Parts: sequence; structure tokens; C-alpha cells
Amino acid sequence: MNPRTQRIASLLALFLVVSISQVGIGFAAPETATAVNETPVPQVQNPAGILTTVGNKPITVNDAASVTGATILSGATIETPDGVGATVSLDPRGSLEIEQHTKLTLNFQEKHIKVVLLKGCVTLHTRKGTLGEIETSKDMVSKTDPKKDDVIRVCHPDSVMEASAVVAGPALDLLSMLGVIAAPAAAVVPVVLPGSNPSNSSPE
Repeated sequence: MNPRTQRIASLLALFLVVSISQVGIGFAAPETATAVNETPVPQVQNPAGILTTVGNKPITVNDAASVTGATILSGATIETPDGVGATVSLDPRGSLEIEQHTKLTLNFQEKHIKVVLLKGCVTLHTRKGTLGEIETSKDMVSKTDPKKDDVIRVCHPDSVMEASAVVAGPALDLLSMLGVIAAPAAAVVPVVLPGSNPSNSSPE
């Protein structure tokens, strides 16, 4: 091989090496970009609620016994027994006070709190910018005003009727007793009064 041919071959080899290197870089670049684009973006999650029970006594959350300090997630079903109330702190949105003998489902998002009340009574406190709803049926929904700090107290209609029946029972029993006592008195009055009336006595 003469020097001229050898020089041309060397130049061709160098050209091929440079070309292959450029092609390799060209293929590698998209892979790097794809890897960057596929980096997962962290999602902002709603902070959970924190439970506080009266006297640190247990209540039921999703069919499990829970006491003060328990974490309450959106969608939880909460039930309080007789004599034990509870509060769920939902900062920075507000808080929910749950009275004794109450059952509900609690849902919450960034600026929305919804309570589906199944029985009992609750008081919902909301901060400005948060809409609060308490539903006792599809046609009965009470709402707070998101334009200000607000509070509403709602009792389930069935619970109100039960409470009225409990109060009315002893009252009816008392009235029945009074009726039994009054009946003999009413029977005696017509007999005694005419005989003691001076206007009916004959002059001597």
C-alpha cells in the first residue's frame, strides 16, 4: 500500500469513529430526557384528622376501638357509645364534635368537610375558606358559610324522636297516676258539696 492510499484509509477510519460517536450520543440523549421526564412528582395528600375522646375512653372507628391520638382518615365511620363523646381535629379546616350515642361517616378534602349523620348529634366548626356539610338524608343537608369561620349543630331526626319519647314516657306515667288519684276525688265532690251547701238547708 502506497503512502497516499494509507493516508486516505486513516482519514476514513477517523471519520467513521467520529460519526459512530456522534450517533451514540444522539441515541443516548433521548434516554436521559426520558429518565428525567419519568421522575415521579410527589402528590400533596390531605392531612389526616386526630381523634380526642372524653376521658380517653374508647369509641369505634371503622369497627375498631380507638382512643385519643388515633388517626382519622377520610371516609372513616365513627360511632360513640352512651356516655362518651369525641372530637376530630381537622386542622387547618376545622373540627368536628361528636356527642354520645352518635354514628356518622366523615369525609374531608383540602377545603371541604362532609358528615353523613346516621344517628345522634354533632357540631361542625369550619375555618374561613372551608365548606362544611352535615347530611341527615338526601333532602336534608346543613351547610356552613365558607366566607367566614362558622359553626353548625345538627341532630338526626330519628334521634330527636327517640329523645322525645324518652322524655314523654315518665310524663305520661305521671299524668296517669294523677288521673287515678283525681278520679275518686271527683266522685266524692258531688256527694259532699250539696249536703254542705247552706242555700239548700231548710229554715228551722
